[in-house]
Order: sequence, then structure tokens, then C-alpha cells
Amino acid sequence: MNGLGTGGFGLAALALLGLSPAAMAHEIKAKSDDKVLASFDIVETRITTEAGQAVFRTRVRADAGKAMPATTGNFAGSEVYAYVWPTSLNSGDIGFDTGEGIVALAVTFHPDFDDGARGARNRDVWHPHWVVLNEDKACPGGLKVKDIPQGAKPRLPETWPGVPLLIDSPAYPTELKGDAVEVRVPLAGIGTLASASFDGVTAGLRIDGNLHAPLLCVSNVFKVASGNLSLPGKVAPAR
Repeated sequence: MNGLGTGGFGLAALALLGLSPAAMAHEIKAKSDDKVLASFDIVETRITTEAGQAVFRTRVRADAGKAMPATTGNFAGSEVYAYVWPTSLNSGDIGFDTGEGIVALAVTFHPDFDDGARGARNRDVWHPHWVVLNEDKACPGGLKVKDIPQGAKPRLPETWPGVPLLIDSPAYPTELKGDAVEVRVPLAGIGTLASASFDGVTAGLRIDGNLHAPLLCVSNVFKVASGNLSLPGKVAPAR
């Protein structure tokens, strides 16, 4: 599957932690690209607030959610596809320790394993996660979901799924229909979300074949809405 080059994604992402929110647009519009599969070819992404919720919405060229990883029958080496909103949130805003990395909401599909909260099955549906990303040159895409070292006892949200990663599995309403992916996140408890900046990404991730850290790498970036992961979007009230 064609996507963007995978070399500089992580370096650009780390620079976002100090990004100024000045001169940002409310939504991010992108030109369609026939080299990217229609299911992952982002044409617009936005986050709006309404009725106490933040609505994360990404539009693609066509067929949102149609492309899914092939089932392998194994956890090690298996793939994850994701629609991702990297944000300016701090990891402390979503229930982890502060300053742990780049906070992103991701809608994922992975047919070879479950990572729902309290053991819930979710391998056969698209579902949301909060993830904390760090740069790692060992990953083809330059980023990983941050590992929890053996013996460490970090702060964790109530819906952490019990895997050794900084990942959360909240049961937010999620819909993929037509050309759109949409997630509704309660603003209560994440008050800083209303003033966050963001970007849109479609990506593939892979579980390490030997189950070693980094356990979950970004393996391919299909498209970045801004083109350079500069987080130009700004959360805005629904019009």
C-alpha cells in the first residue's frame, strides 16, 4: 500500500510538543491523492464541540473502514490500521503521567487480538483508543506507542486494557460510514481538549515479531492531512 515516506515522521512529531497555536485553521483540508488507497486518502479532518462532546471527524476519498489488515492467526507480527488525530494534549490530560509524549486519538482495527478495557472483545470492530506516541528510530514510521517497562508502575486510566503500553480503551461512540470516520468524546474530564490543536493521519502499525520493545511500531504512514504534521487544526464549536 502506498503512503508517505517513513523517515522523518517521528522527528517532526516531537517538535510539535512546543508548537504555538497561532494562526491555525479550524479544520484541515487536503487534496486527494490517487497514490493513496481511497479508504486512507484524507480530504478533511476536524474536531468540533457540541453538547458537552468533542466530535472527531475525518473524511476520506471513499470507503472509510473498508480496508482492514489480513488475519494472520498470531499476535506477534500482526498489523493494525488506524485513523489518527495527533493532538497538543498532555498525557496527563488523559489519565497517564504528565509529559510522556504525543497524545493521539486513534480509531483502529486489528483482527488478531483484543485490547478492550476489562477484557472486552474488540478485534472484529473499528474502535477508539487514546495512545501516547514517542519517537523511535527502530520503527519504520519513526514512532511507537510508548512501552511500559517491566516493573514500572505509571499512572494509568481506569480503562487501560492491561497491555504494557500507554494506551487507553474508552468506549466512545464510533462510526465509520460512507467517506467519514467519527468519534464522540465527552469533554468532562478532558477540559483542555476544547482548546487543543490537532492534525489527521492514516497509518499502519505492527506488533513486534518477537514481542520486544518497541512492542507496537508505526510501520507505514499512508497520509498526513497537513502534509507535515504541523498540527494546524484548532478545535472549534460546531457551526
